[in-house]
Amino acid sequence: MPGSSQMITAMDDSRQDEVLRQRVGKVHLQQRLGIEQDYERRVFGQGRNFFHIENWYSVHSVIRNGLRLFLLHGRGRRNARDIRVCRNDVYLPDLPETFAGYSILQISDMHLDMAPDFPHALIAAVRGVDYDLCVITGDFRANTFGPWEPAVDGMRQVRVQLRGDVYGILGNHDTIRMVPALEAMDIRMLLNEQVVIRRGDDAIYLAGIDDPHYYRADNLEKAADPIPEEAVSILLTHSPEIYRHAAHADFDLLLCGHTHGGQICLPGGLPVMCNARCPRAFCRGAWQYEGLQGYTSAGSGSCVVDVRLNCPPEITLHRLYPATTNKASR
Repeated sequence: MPGSSQMITAMDDSRQDEVLRQRVGKVHLQQRLGIEQDYERRVFGQGRNFFHIENWYSVHSVIRNGLRLFLLHGRGRRNARDIRVCRNDVYLPDLPETFAGYSILQISDMHLDMAPDFPHALIAAVRGVDYDLCVITGDFRANTFGPWEPAVDGMRQVRVQLRGDVYGILGNHDTIRMVPALEAMDIRMLLNEQVVIRRGDDAIYLAGIDDPHYYRADNLEKAADPIPEEAVSILLTHSPEIYRHAAHADFDLLLCGHTHGGQICLPGGLPVMCNARCPRAFCRGAWQYEGLQGYTSAGSGSCVVDVRLNCPPEITLHRLYPATTNKASR
């Protein structure tokens, strides 16, 4: 007979699943939880990439010890806490004049349970930054399986420092079971959904999709279909890998992360690995594909090893401005 703690855990999971079922629907929940159970630890063969170093835990210590051998580990850990504020101006056709100068703070790939002092470094970075809206583009936790509560506890510390509306999406390190706890702290998670952002009588649309990289739980059609054709639309996705789909779905701006900009790079910022099936130019910073503008954050945190070399962590302040052309003339 199971112990009382096991029975309580089972009851908690049952209640949580009912909340999630009402939140995202029966099919999405069954698919996401089923894929998590089947593939969350897999190193080879799932998702868009064949190889997933984040799930090969025995290699993590090899990398860590190698960095120590070459006296790079301590410096890399200090770098990982030196979070910079990057700025990116975006000129969008058809953006209403009332949104001129509208600012979006993007935080990505926090991996909040990677180190106990990391939330404090992130809090120090966001404190004093002025913005209209905050978005979190996935990867709240470091591990891809196991307990997720420490990451949520870290997010709770950070959320106190974030003003106003905050929207988020799930990444390849995140379980859908985190969603009720994140939304309880007033982070609206977009799970193949969209919302209207209003300023006066004008509006733009913000859409977000579930992880397209590993769990492949994204449904771009569901997120995009309700958006009026003439409206300016912004897509939050964890990975840049769906850039073609987003461009042909007529999104104007795509904000993502996942790649960490390489995290451990050669001098000059040349990444050793980006862990994404897309052009290297799309793995960090601003880019464009046809009519779609994009920005891939280098991420605020770190994973595999708690180190950054030649690739500073960042939070990004995007500022929107109307362009001189309109969508019809593109």
